[in-house]
Amino acid sequence: MLNESRRRAYLTSMQVVSWLPRTELPFAAPSRPELLAPLPAVDISVVAPVATVAAPVVDAPAVRPTAERPKVEVPRPSLASTRTNAVPEEVSAPPPVKVAAVPPPRFALQLLRAGRCLLLVELPTGESFQSRDPAYILLKDMLRAAGLPDAPQIIGEPVRWPLLVRGQLDQGPEAARDFVQGFVLARLEDEPCACLWLIGLPSVRFAGEADAESFNRELQIEGLGSAWALPGLELLMDEPQRKGDVWQAMRRLMTRWKTLDE
Repeated sequence: MLNESRRRAYLTSMQVVSWLPRTELPFAAPSRPELLAPLPAVDISVVAPVATVAAPVVDAPAVRPTAERPKVEVPRPSLASTRTNAVPEEVSAPPPVKVAAVPPPRFALQLLRAGRCLLLVELPTGESFQSRDPAYILLKDMLRAAGLPDAPQIIGEPVRWPLLVRGQLDQGPEAARDFVQGFVLARLEDEPCACLWLIGLPSVRFAGEADAESFNRELQIEGLGSAWALPGLELLMDEPQRKGDVWQAMRRLMTRWKTLDE
């Protein structure tokens, strides 16, 4: 049911100036009884059938003055919504853009020392090298070809990333790079080296801040000095044709550690 103020607001929005209810409305202002009385019957025979005779003017009943009420504007639905009973769309602010969280990188690195060189090697299986591992046997062959001891000394435990399975600690790529570089720098402070071998893409990426395009190239890393970027041992076994490029790069850099050893 509509109260009087809301009913008048709807009539005003529909531009209805005068109106007369058929029955008494609930919550409406009291109506005068004479407005609800039936109109008197008119005898049609009395009226002259002359077109020029004007119809009698019936004075409109006087309207009791009422207090002026504030006009309430009611929004009208659009034509499309009235035809299809569609609900008008609400204008809302665009949803905030969600930045996808970067998953932490996953890798395992082992630091070794062979003569005057340090080797930061990607562990293909994630576990420490065993004497009969094909990857470790390939590494020993590379050290012999470089004129270095083929029994490298293992330095510390493998660096496995991420450090924690759960927790709020930042373990993204930048945190991994800072950790790996800090780990290698601490070992260089204990004993410097002539050349740092970065074997495997994780070593090149997080210690040398480079990518696969830098394989077989010499890098100058701030704080770590001269480094040599190499493909991973697993990749060299899967793609033997890469060994030729490694050998050519080794011949150019061999004078660094051989001169010092001599």
